[in-house]
Amino acid sequence: MNIYDFAMQMEKDGEQYYRNSAQKTQNAGLKKILGMLADAEVKHYDILQKMKKNETTQLPDSEILSQVKNIFMQMKEGKDTLDMNVGQKELYKKAQEIEKKSQEFYTGKAAEVTNPSQREIFLKIADEEKRHYVILENIINFISQPYNWLENAEWYHLDEY
Repeated sequence: MNIYDFAMQMEKDGEQYYRNSAQKTQNAGLKKILGMLADAEVKHYDILQKMKKNETTQLPDSEILSQVKNIFMQMKEGKDTLDMNVGQKELYKKAQEIEKKSQEFYTGKAAEVTNPSQREIFLKIADEEKRHYVILENIINFISQPYNWLENAEWYHLDEY
C-alpha cells in the first residue's frame, strides 16, 4: 500500500469513526461538531486523492475552531448540557489518539517527500489534525465539567494557535 492509499484509508476510517460517534450522543451541539470533524476528514481524503493522481491541489484554510467555538456558545446559551454522557469520554479519548497518530504520520511524511507543495499539504493536514485534537480535548473537558467549562469567560479553550 503506498503512502496515499494508506493516508486515504486513515481519513476514511476517521470519518466513519466521527459519524458513528455522532450517532452515540444525544447532544445536538456535539453531534454537529462530530459531523464537522467527519467532513474535515472527507476534505483530507479528497486532497490526498488528488495528490495521488499528481493533480495540483491546495488545502484551504480551516475555520473549524471558530465554528466549534460558536457551537459551544450556542450550547451555553441554550443550556444544552443537561444530557451529557460522561461515559462517552473514552470515545473522545480514542478519537484524540487517532488524531495524534494522524498528526505524527503527516509530519513524518512531510519530512520524507521531496515535492515542496506535497510537503506543504502534509504539514497543513498535520496542523488540522492538531486542531481536531484540541477540539476533542475541549469536548472531553466539556462533558466532564460542563458548567465550569462554560463559565470560563476568557474562552481560551479554542483560541487559534
